[in-house]
Amino acid sequence: MWIAGAVTVFGSFLSFVALPYQLKELTGSPVAVGALGAVQLVPLVVFGLYGGALADAADKRKLIFWSEVALGVSALGLLLNTLLPSPMIWPLYVAGALTSALAGIQQPALDALVPRIVAHDQLSAAAALNALRWQIGGVVGPALAGLLIAYAGLEVAYALDVLTFVVSVALAWQLRPSPAAHDAEKPSLSGILAGARYAWSRKELLGTYAIDLAAMLFAFPLALFPFLADDLDAEWALGLMYATLPFGSMLVSATSGWSRRIHRHGRVVALAAVCWGASMAVAGAMQNIWLVLLFLTMSGGFDMVSGIFRSTMWNQSIPDELRGRLAGIELLSYSLGPQLGQVRSGGVAALTSVRTSVWSGGLACVAAAGLLALALPKLMAYDARTSPHAKAVREARMSRTQESL
Repeated sequence: MWIAGAVTVFGSFLSFVALPYQLKELTGSPVAVGALGAVQLVPLVVFGLYGGALADAADKRKLIFWSEVALGVSALGLLLNTLLPSPMIWPLYVAGALTSALAGIQQPALDALVPRIVAHDQLSAAAALNALRWQIGGVVGPALAGLLIAYAGLEVAYALDVLTFVVSVALAWQLRPSPAAHDAEKPSLSGILAGARYAWSRKELLGTYAIDLAAMLFAFPLALFPFLADDLDAEWALGLMYATLPFGSMLVSATSGWSRRIHRHGRVVALAAVCWGASMAVAGAMQNIWLVLLFLTMSGGFDMVSGIFRSTMWNQSIPDELRGRLAGIELLSYSLGPQLGQVRSGGVAALTSVRTSVWSGGLACVAAAGLLALALPKLMAYDARTSPHAKAVREARMSRTQESL
């Protein structure tokens, strides 16, 4: 599962850079590039919630495998469109929407599978390890994409993405079945609402969703990177700019042994969001490309700190029978924000300037995260050692282990 995910992430980051670059070349409009986030919103909401219900009711292996196949077909469509004498714009938006819908189906199944196969006290390490595969692909993929686009063309980047899906599909086929519990309820609106009611009852969980959503909404200007590179007269650095966030995250993951000694996860999530916004604001104000890359890297590190403790809190305190549906809600919280953030950053850049959009969004993130921390006392008071929800999940895991023995 880890290797298949690493291969997929590497290829997907090639398209992650190529897609907005191609839109920029075809339209020349930051609004058009930012609109990619808009077309991904509805599929992400609908299929993220339904995918969570599916993950609780179906074999997770089948969901992972067939969504991986469909993602490969989407990548092939991007390649074929690029090979046309005059590539069309609308297939780029269709591919973005389709990829969003498929991620909504696949990701809850992947997330729900982890607590089944990892010991309760090792979930922080599992969160860092899972993030590491994204970070490796996120560092190498964008850097390679920038070189491929500049010297070989968009079609080569898309072709390599298709090839990685061939490999990841073959690996996903080797996963063992992971069926739902015999008494699992079928996917339904009432089941989705039951998951939502549980999430609402857990104010500390709601706090993690709210802070991450605010951070991404205000301080996730990836849609502007092609324009920021132009503004800094550093078109050669576009791939590096996309690689900075995962590189910063990778540095934190590789040194994350300290994370298991932290028990007040909510406080760290809030502090990391403030630091993420501050770093992004400084990056937007810098005139030197190397300083911009440095502060973007720092932003990626703080984002990973937040991600480790959000994931640990979720995995250690959500019961198995609700894990898929809550994973669907988690997917919305950490995916809707970036999509909305691209729309916000593109719109503000059109009204003001690219750099103003970046630094003002960072400052807005700092303010929003600080206010949410003050308004969410249960998040700030959360302690994994004393939380009754974490204790219940630990005891349930021990009981199932003893029964299997």
